[in-house]
Amino acid sequence: MNDSLTQRLIGFIESIGIAVRIGPVAEDSFMPGLTVRDGGIVYDPDRLAYPGDLLHEAGHIAVTDPATRPTLEQVSSDPAEEMAAIAWSYAALRAIDIDPAIVFHDDGYRGGGSSIAENFGNGQYFGVPMLEWFGMAANAQVAASTGAARFPQMRRWLR
Repeated sequence: MNDSLTQRLIGFIESIGIAVRIGPVAEDSFMPGLTVRDGGIVYDPDRLAYPGDLLHEAGHIAVTDPATRPTLEQVSSDPAEEMAAIAWSYAALRAIDIDPAIVFHDDGYRGGGSSIAENFGNGQYFGVPMLEWFGMAANAQVAASTGAARFPQMRRWLR
């Protein structure tokens, strides 16, 4: 594992207000070596398979209703929130200038990580309408008419 990359990702995640700490993670966790606990991320550095997974899980936490975020123990399985977390992850990796393949690897996203990275890289986004609805981002049309920053820039990182 690339410790400097992991620390860079953690630095960004913490800078937007999501706690990240090292701790025990159950063997059967959804993502190897990573879980959500009390609205933050807990990871086992010896078992974390992909540092980019930290950013994706942060995306789930970021788009969670702020009223439930502090007690969040499991990310939503709602497809709309999943798409929003993916779009958020792309905006975050662009903000910190990392290769999309770090987050959108082929062992995640049902083998479609590189396809997601390619589509987003070509400006073919999904999930942005949810980020807009949450007040976190603006699409090209809204940005042009309001002067707001256009996705993948974010208005704010937390819902």
